[in-house]
Amino acid sequence: MAEYFKDIPKVQFEGTSSHNPLAFRHYNPDEIVLGKSMKDHLRLAACYWHNFCWDGADVFGAGTFDRPWLKPGDAMQRAKEKADVAFEFFSKLNIPYYCFHDVDVSPEGNSIKEYINNFAQMTDVLEAKQEETGLKLLWGTANLFSNPRYASGAASSPNPEVFTYGATQVMHAMNATKRLGGENYVLWGGREGYETLLNTDLRQEREQLGRFMNMVVEHKHKIGFKGLLLIEPKPQEPTKHQYDYDTATVYGFLKQYGLENEFKVNIEANHATLAGHSFQHEVATAISLGLFGSIDANRGDAQLGWDTDQFPNSVEELTLVIYEMLKAGGFTSGGFNFDTKLRRQSSDPQDMFIAHIGGMDHLAMGLKKAAQMIESDFLGQAVSKRYAGWNGDLGKGIQGGDFTLESLSKLCIDKNLQPKHVSGQQELLENKVNNVLYG
Repeated sequence: MAEYFKDIPKVQFEGTSSHNPLAFRHYNPDEIVLGKSMKDHLRLAACYWHNFCWDGADVFGAGTFDRPWLKPGDAMQRAKEKADVAFEFFSKLNIPYYCFHDVDVSPEGNSIKEYINNFAQMTDVLEAKQEETGLKLLWGTANLFSNPRYASGAASSPNPEVFTYGATQVMHAMNATKRLGGENYVLWGGREGYETLLNTDLRQEREQLGRFMNMVVEHKHKIGFKGLLLIEPKPQEPTKHQYDYDTATVYGFLKQYGLENEFKVNIEANHATLAGHSFQHEVATAISLGLFGSIDANRGDAQLGWDTDQFPNSVEELTLVIYEMLKAGGFTSGGFNFDTKLRRQSSDPQDMFIAHIGGMDHLAMGLKKAAQMIESDFLGQAVSKRYAGWNGDLGKGIQGGDFTLESLSKLCIDKNLQPKHVSGQQELLENKVNNVLYG
């Protein structure tokens, strides 16, 4: 189709003195931070679904966006038009990666054979678009939650035929992801959970999920996919309760089925807060468990109890998250994907650019602030000092298994230990963080 964003030039870095809303003020992809370019630190991606598959409709009203590629017509032709617009946007935004679900880019059709044929054709289109633009695929995935067949879940469905249909979608989505050079493959169990325990067999459904994930691993190795397999935790919505509630829950599931060395997590900020955690907590937990993979960068609304998928704008929150990442070495194959959507009232084509530019700038600011915290190391020093006793003879002996409860009790009595509380100095550290953030 004709150039949709024809009045918008490619977004460039103009610096903090710029007042151009269609330019980066902080995100300079080539700027070196801690020995690595900003582009390589952040590994930014934009999503296909919210940007190009949603017309601005909600449960109370019709779509507010004018999206010609979503209007009635030949489904495959519309999918190709959508790809034209998507890659025009990605290229002009100057973002290096994108992400998609299978049915974002391809019509489902009226049968599994039509789905496979349509998806194969659109994989050809995506491959050509990537070669033309230089854009890369951060990750692909399959949508196993939108179609009515998945009302009771996919892998956890009480119907093995639904399980089979979902497995078919995942196989083809994995194959396409490998062919397109995707660096990860994501599994989000959108409806893998329950609405009521009155009709649910928890053990049965978890066993089905475990078998499904083992099949995914088997197929990964069969086709030689070298990327990471990622599970995306979420506590509820659309189901009342989901089996991938948070990172710690996912780790327990993986351990139960012997998959802890095969999967990592794709953490979404808004999912973390819905689970009652901070974004920083989920990232730090994933790192501590060896599960950190990738991030869906967005935010929720503290006054709303659902997943609003707003663009990230808290530099403080992003700084603390990136600080945790930098301590652990940063991304390997993962990145920051904007799983974000415009507000329904933001209906101008340039709003899509402005929203992403803001998110990219906020992440860049967070990166630079986190780098300052790494370089000054005041948090690292405070933590090391607080746990210094565990590097002494007693701490090493306990951790090394040199004591039983009985022998430890004897030592405590013999030495007449009377440990005193030592301040954690939380407020001091909070002040120091704010000094970095705000000067």
